[in-house]
Amino acid sequence: MVALLGASGSGKSTLLRLLPGFMAADEGTVKVLGRTVQENGRLVGNARVVRRELGFVFQQFNLVSRLPVIINVLVGLLHRAAWWRRMLMLFTVGERQLALEAMASVGIEQTAWQRAGTLSGGQQQRAALARCLVQKARIILADEPIASLDPESSRKVMEVLTHLNRARGCTVLVSLHQVDFAIRYCPRTIALNAGRVVYDGPSSALTPALLAQLYGANASQLVENSPAVPPLMRDGAIPSGLVLA
Repeated sequence: MVALLGASGSGKSTLLRLLPGFMAADEGTVKVLGRTVQENGRLVGNARVVRRELGFVFQQFNLVSRLPVIINVLVGLLHRAAWWRRMLMLFTVGERQLALEAMASVGIEQTAWQRAGTLSGGQQQRAALARCLVQKARIILADEPIASLDPESSRKVMEVLTHLNRARGCTVLVSLHQVDFAIRYCPRTIALNAGRVVYDGPSSALTPALLAQLYGANASQLVENSPAVPPLMRDGAIPSGLVLA
């Protein structure tokens, strides 16, 4: 569970998009899970195989608002389906049950047949996480997943990410601009400034003095308006109101 920390414009989103090849690198090689994804700005032939292992959670949810939530979740299975099933969006009973189980794991199973656009921001973000579950992603790349959420929804989404990391053994790389959340939920932080790594170490060491040293006047972006983050319950249990299977 690693936080990617930085003020606006530090390069967090760019880095996350380079990993699955959503953006092309100007030069050099991008490797994920020991396999090359792109080289000198070009995707390699088997990049799709690596992409199957990566779940991506966008800041703006990236759901089709007019489709039911369960269909949005089932999209995570399309990479394993035959082309004609992908075209027709056909899913088996077993696959639908898998999607419902994933939705139950993030506490939104009751919304299965609602249109995605009717969900709150926090619920839509959890639907995106359920999509990663049915995809069976080994790594979740979360790009500012709580930036547009209220404090309570932000806490719930971070708790879900923590659960996926601890209970399912899924690596999580989450970009944040709120240092409180990095310290509370991520043992390790990689801090970026102007596209360069300026810190890689324990999140607990991110003191105001260190942030000022790393970011100067921009350090205030990382601490201002950061909501108070309550301590996790013992053993990382999920607070009441959010049920995880």
